[in-house]
This record gives sequence, structure tokens and C-alpha cells, in this order.
Amino acid sequence: MSKPIYNITPFTLLDYPDKSACIIWYVGCNMRCLYCYNPEIVLGKGNTTFSEAISFLKSRQGLLDAVIFSGGECLLHKNIVEHINQVKSMGFLVKIDTNGSNSDVLRQLIDKNLIDYVALDFKAIKDSFQQITKSDLFPPFEKSFEILLQSNIKFEVRTTHHSELISDEELNAMLYYLDSKNYNGNYYIQAFRNNTDTLGDLSYSKRINAINYSPLHFNVVFRN
Repeated sequence: MSKPIYNITPFTLLDYPDKSACIIWYVGCNMRCLYCYNPEIVLGKGNTTFSEAISFLKSRQGLLDAVIFSGGECLLHKNIVEHINQVKSMGFLVKIDTNGSNSDVLRQLIDKNLIDYVALDFKAIKDSFQQITKSDLFPPFEKSFEILLQSNIKFEVRTTHHSELISDEELNAMLYYLDSKNYNGNYYIQAFRNNTDTLGDLSYSKRINAINYSPLHFNVVFRN
């Protein structure tokens, strides 16, 4: 039997705004971001079947508000729409964490009213995207962003910042990009956690020196 899930975080109050949730971590990803904190999930094998995950969720009905589908990149899995539909039918709110690379599945989930909240990873501006993600997936990311902007789904945009990978100038360009699209949610900038196992062999990340661009439409929130 296929085991698409690496593991399950049984409880969190930090990952879905104002909701109690669990996280289902799907293995595999189509990006190879050097700062990725989950190399064992991106490169490893699954340990849990979806049936086992459902058995766990049945024991949490009435206790948890939401289920978060994360990874890796959860939207890569061929049965993800079916999985999310089953969880949604159990009465849970559903959040997905995504790199935006599978815009067709994202649109399908929105059209079917299967998701309630999205965290979209904004890896880099177009010119730096391939260097950071080792992929050419900026166009589908941009399409996913546009889909979310045009929908009624609540979503946030987030970036992991490593000073070796994203310069101050590039970070300001990312702020401008979001503002130019009239994004009006929260933009979370997460400082890279030094001395942590990652996909790449990175040097020490320095603090952000300067945010020169002041967004008109959205809030910038720093997470250290």
C-alpha cells in the first residue's frame, strides 16, 4: 500500500490563524531550495498511509478545528484532491501549504470549495527563482498567486530569507512585486534558522539590513 505521508504533527496553534490544527506532511517536492528545513520529507519515503491518517483524524473530530496539508509539496500527489475532499467531508477546515507550482490543482480545489486557507511560498523574484529553487517554476507560481488574488480564499504569502540567497535589493523587489499585484494580506518574512540541517550547505545568514520599500496594500510581518 502506498505511503504518501512522512508523518503527522498531532497538534499546533501556530500554523492556522486562530485555529487548532494538525499537520499532514506529504513526501516529495519539485523544488530543491537550499534553505529547506525538511530534507528528509523532500527526499525521503513515506511512513504513513492515508487510511492511517484518516483513522487519526477520526479520533480528533470535535477536538481540532482544522487539518493542514503540507510537505514537501502536497499538491503534487495524484490523489490529493480526493484526500482533501475526504478530510473536508469530516467537518474540518482545510489549509494547504504550497509552493504554487501546481496551479491547476489549486484552481480545482478552490472551484470545489475544498479549502479554507492557503499559505503560498514566495521563493524569490523571477530573476533569482531558478538559482534558489533549482527549478523553472516561477510561471506556475505566478499563476497560482493570480488565482488566489481573484478568489475569495483567505491566504498569506511567506518567504524564508537567507542573506546569501536573497539580497536586500531583491527583498525590496519582492515587496514591490506583491504591492504591484495589489496583494492586501500579510507577508511573512521568516529569518533563516542558522545551525539547522538543510538541503544545501549554506553559510551563516545575516539579519536583514534594510527594508526601503514601504508597501501600500499589505502588512509585513517578521518571524525570527
